[in-house]
Amino acid sequence: MYPQPASCPVCSSPLSVTRLYCNHCDTTIEGNFQPGNNPLAALSPEQIQFVMAFIRCEGRFTRLEDELKLSYPTLRNRLSDVLKALGFEPSKDDSSVRLKEEDRNQILDELAQGRISFEDAQLLLQGKKPEPAQNSSQEGA
Repeated sequence: MYPQPASCPVCSSPLSVTRLYCNHCDTTIEGNFQPGNNPLAALSPEQIQFVMAFIRCEGRFTRLEDELKLSYPTLRNRLSDVLKALGFEPSKDDSSVRLKEEDRNQILDELAQGRISFEDAQLLLQGKKPEPAQNSSQEGA
C-alpha cells in the first residue's frame, strides 16, 4: 500500500479524499472527506525520514550528525523546515551557539556545587551571559 499523498503531483495543491475502501468487507464509500487528524501527513517523505532519525537519536544533534552525516547547521535547517510544515514557528534565537562538552560539564558541575544558580546555568548553557546580581543591602540606604 502506498502512503497517501498530501498534495497534487501536477500543481502542488492540497488533495481531498473522495473515496474510502474497506479491504476486509469490500465496502466503498464516496464523498468529500476531510483528511484525518494527522499533522505528519503534511510532511514530505524526506521530512518524515528526518523526524524518524531525530526520534531514534532522542533529539541529540551529535548522534544525528553521525547518523545522517550532515552538519549541525544543516540539521537545524531541516528541523526548522519540519516545524514550519507542521504549522509551528521556529525559534528566532541564535541556535548556532554550541558549547563543547567539557564547557557544558563545567557549568553543570558549578550548578551542582551551588556556585551558580539554576537560572545562571540555563543562560550559560544557552551561550548567554548571566546578569550581575543586584546588591539588595544597598537598596534601603
